[in-house]
Amino acid sequence: MGLLPGAPAAPAPLRVLGAAVDWAIVAMGAAIVVVVFANVVLHQLALDIAWTTEFGELVMVWTTFLGAAAAVRRQAHMAVGELVELLPAPLRLWADAAIQLVVAGVLVLLVWKGWIAVQSSWENILTVLDWPMAVQYLSLPAGSAIALAFVAWDLTLIARGMPREARYGS
Repeated sequence: MGLLPGAPAAPAPLRVLGAAVDWAIVAMGAAIVVVVFANVVLHQLALDIAWTTEFGELVMVWTTFLGAAAAVRRQAHMAVGELVELLPAPLRLWADAAIQLVVAGVLVLLVWKGWIAVQSSWENILTVLDWPMAVQYLSLPAGSAIALAFVAWDLTLIARGMPREARYGS
């Protein structure tokens, strides 16, 4: 999506969204490092940051789902492409479209079911942080919706007849 030389540039809102996701992942990773390091240092002084574990879990869940969206954006997720690569070029586009449609369907399901989980968990409170559990569960529909936006862009390029090499650079 414009990340590699020769790949088409995504529309500005998708580029901004992609950059925001990347920076959020960096910020969350840095936050975990700082909090855990501070807690280790404090342990040497017989002190403790009580919320380190809950905070780390929450941030790791968000990092996981945003990281999945970042991987979708770059077509960097795990895939077995050997069968598709054996197909002639026109059929390869159809196969790419079919795969992305299935992925989009799964992402829609994750957004829907994830939102149901979020709605039903506002009353459940994290023990130490005293935050609603929904804050953690929100990562599933949020990350899935962001990934869905990137899949929709890829489907748009496929519909324009653009092969994988042109969509993601050589």
